[in-house]
Amino acid sequence: MSEATIISIVQKGILTIIFAAAPPLILGLSVGVIVSVFQAVTSIQEPTLAFVPKIVAVFLAIYIFGPWMLTVMRDFLSALLLNMHNYMAH
Repeated sequence: MSEATIISIVQKGILTIIFAAAPPLILGLSVGVIVSVFQAVTSIQEPTLAFVPKIVAVFLAIYIFGPWMLTVMRDFLSALLLNMHNYMAH
């Protein structure tokens, strides 16, 4: 297996991780910013007020985008396994 092939597989793996993790991370970040602005405006500094909405948003994102995330990961794994004979030939 050549170095270019290894780099290509690693790049595709990293992109797969980024695409699969993006929806929960983006939604959690967005809710965190909104809650932080709310806390700054109202001067409420309750830690659970920052944590609970973010965790609910992440779980909701996983529930909504979970099938798509699994499809992205499954497609990567499927392509990797189907081309395994090409990787082992060299």
